[in-house]
Amino acid sequence: MSVVAVYPGTFDPITNGHSDLVERAAKLFDHLIVAVAGYPSASKQPTFTLSERVGLCGEVLSHLPNVEVHPFENLLAEFVNRCEAQVILRGLRAVSDFEHEFQLASMNRQLVPGVETMFLTPAEQYAYISSSLVREVAALGGDVSRFVHPRVQAALAERLRR
Repeated sequence: MSVVAVYPGTFDPITNGHSDLVERAAKLFDHLIVAVAGYPSASKQPTFTLSERVGLCGEVLSHLPNVEVHPFENLLAEFVNRCEAQVILRGLRAVSDFEHEFQLASMNRQLVPGVETMFLTPAEQYAYISSSLVREVAALGGDVSRFVHPRVQAALAERLRR
């Protein structure tokens, strides 16, 4: 398989759990496209703009030569078709993620029948990390250095000072 779309939500901010999944997937596939969603949901209002999120992801993942980071603001299925990807790779942190991910995978199978969805679980030390929790800890002045790349930590500190 030469192209894989990795879609880990809005990546806001990209955590060590996200980068762990991408690093492990980069060993499994020849070419990965990390797709960063540009549309906020009702439950997730991004801290960073789409451009900033793509830039931070690019910096954090720059050591992986077979990984590209791209924004998208349409249906994931349309993005996957445009990239000619064969797989949508998603992360599963806990059993509670499964029902929603199963629904997404089923819908994507209807929208792009030739594309498979695969799941990776994070390394145990990252299973509890979520972007939302990292944002909350950072907003309350907590140390997030164990959860994010130093560049992301600096960007969060700068953004939250405003």
